[in-house]
Amino acid sequence: MVKHIQFFDTTLRDGEQTIGVNFSVEQKVQIAKQLETWGVDCIEACFPVASKEDFDAVSAVANAVKNTCVTGLARARKGDIDACVKATGQAAHKQVHVFIATSPVHRESKLHMTKDQVIEAIKDCVSYAHKFFKIVEFSPEDATRTEPDFLCEAINAAIDSGASVINIADTVGYTNPVEFGQLFDYMQKHIPAFNDVTFSVHCHDDLGMAVANSLAAIEHGATRIEGTINGIGERAGNAALEEVAAAIYVRKDYYDAVDNINMKETKKTSDMISNFAKMPVPHNKAVVGANAFAHESGIHQDGMLKNPNTYEILTPESVGAQKTTLPLGKLSGSHAVMAKLNRMGYKVDRDDMKVIFPVFKDWADHTDIVSESDLKEIMKRSKKVSA
Repeated sequence: MVKHIQFFDTTLRDGEQTIGVNFSVEQKVQIAKQLETWGVDCIEACFPVASKEDFDAVSAVANAVKNTCVTGLARARKGDIDACVKATGQAAHKQVHVFIATSPVHRESKLHMTKDQVIEAIKDCVSYAHKFFKIVEFSPEDATRTEPDFLCEAINAAIDSGASVINIADTVGYTNPVEFGQLFDYMQKHIPAFNDVTFSVHCHDDLGMAVANSLAAIEHGATRIEGTINGIGERAGNAALEEVAAAIYVRKDYYDAVDNINMKETKKTSDMISNFAKMPVPHNKAVVGANAFAHESGIHQDGMLKNPNTYEILTPESVGAQKTTLPLGKLSGSHAVMAKLNRMGYKVDRDDMKVIFPVFKDWADHTDIVSESDLKEIMKRSKKVSA
């Protein structure tokens, strides 16, 4: 069967934990509406108990979106859950996201709790949350550094207490695709209700594997991916949701999965987050970077002119970008230069290029990108043809 993958966006919560990022309530509403247009299934609007502004942001988002589920984050504390109940009160669709750390280092150094105490906290707070929310998501924080047997014990306790979504958090980006797949295989054997609930993943990018780990989880049973737009977030950030969506879109043959993402809204969504966060998207960023559909190498340009499929597995139009570009520089070949000159109105053939191209190469060696005005000067110097 074709798998349906849900997208859970935490740009407004985890993304805002990026150093220097501070979205206003008004910006969060605009972002939430765009995320709904993009097609995400659930928006984590903020951490309601953290501050009045966070509470107000969740309430505003809950009122603004109509089809997307809205959630607030809550520690395994009843006061946190109460704040989520109030903040999401007006949401057309809502859930709550309850978490507690389960790894040894977190239990011992941060929580100062025993395993039994953690299990009791899970039972107490998940069952409490289930009184108010039909959908309760439970996250064992730092799951990938938790003993597998205890992780399963914690998850089984959460499911028995009413959790219908289990989120496996790679909180510090510790795992890798092979180990993550093995962990999911282990959980399938030791969690009797594995196929009766939704398994989600929340991967951080500390070792640069957040997207790869998320995709590995899909292969091994996960049906929800959590992350942020442009991969923003704590430390090295989160899984970039636009990259996960692009992978599923391009490699339908491999992942055998579908989702609700409107790929043509991808660039617009990325640009909005970049603008509001005041974080420029790196030019070489996958899917949405300025260079994602730009080709300077002569070999690549020649292939693109003959058949775009030679070097592009996505089209710019498919993600809402403007167009493929073939910037001319010192690595460009004569074919691309000739094509550009002809588009500018010069009637140039291969024989003409024998004179023009050496002039171009000399010019390109002394500049980064050869502009149209540069090309006009090159044509003057070549004294071969005119427009």
